Amino acid sequence: MLERLNQAMEYIEQHLLDQRIEAAELARTAATSEYHFRRLFSALAGMPLSEYIRRRRLTLAGAEVLAGTETLLDIAVRYGYGSGEAFARAFRAMHGVGPSEARRTRAALHAQPRMSFRLTVEGNSSMRYRIVEKDAFRVVGKKARVPLVHEGLNPAIVAFIRSIEPETLRRMEELSDQEPSGIVAVTSDIAESRAEGTELDYHHGVATSAPAPEDMDTLLVPAGTWAVFESSGPFPLTLQYLWRDVYTQWFPSNPYQSVPGPEILRTRLSPDATEADAELWIPVEPSA
Repeated sequence: MLERLNQAMEYIEQHLLDQRIEAAELARTAATSEYHFRRLFSALAGMPLSEYIRRRRLTLAGAEVLAGTETLLDIAVRYGYGSGEAFARAFRAMHGVGPSEARRTRAALHAQPRMSFRLTVEGNSSMRYRIVEKDAFRVVGKKARVPLVHEGLNPAIVAFIRSIEPETLRRMEELSDQEPSGIVAVTSDIAESRAEGTELDYHHGVATSAPAPEDMDTLLVPAGTWAVFESSGPFPLTLQYLWRDVYTQWFPSNPYQSVPGPEILRTRLSPDATEADAELWIPVEPSA
């Protein structure tokens, strides 16, 4: 898997001057689906695929700006910008200085190094997982549209959960009739880039076969295969590390890939809310 990923990275380098680098082509090179490739890349690289490509292009463009052998407009067009103004905005966003000023003052610029992926074997922990075949079901509860936060507590989600009345939570729990049991956190309709600040649907509810009461929302989940991961540790870090480890450790070494669909997190906190037992459900299919 890592060899295939590195072949995809080589493809990016060879096509940085193309108008578009298609994620579908990169996924074919990596022998996986486009959806899974985007998820896997973001987890391994720490940034969305589109951001990495943009930063690599602007790194090469920065070297050409400083070289001073071509006009700034020629460089802008070569790297896919339709105007000098658009190029200048992107250049400043990455380098902290406009291209004209950079050329004039020989300013220090930022660089995005070329990435490659290598396997690191730590051997100091094991990941508990199981594969579950599950019929279609509903997630019934309350829903909010919230921004994506990569680290730390998500303030929008915390505020949303606190706004739910205890009586509503009690009625939710009574509807739970299958795994994952009890109240769960469900994310869906997430932007492909998964960039910080993009929005997603957050459902606070239960998995059930029962219809929703009039004052609650419903998410219909189709039948399918789920990889279920378990972890325990400090809250909220254990939850964020679980997501990271699934994509950086488990998927590269197991014959499955993620598929579009909701992701479900069941969390049980210690009395002082400093520790958590977590169970993460991710829809999967066997790799080709």
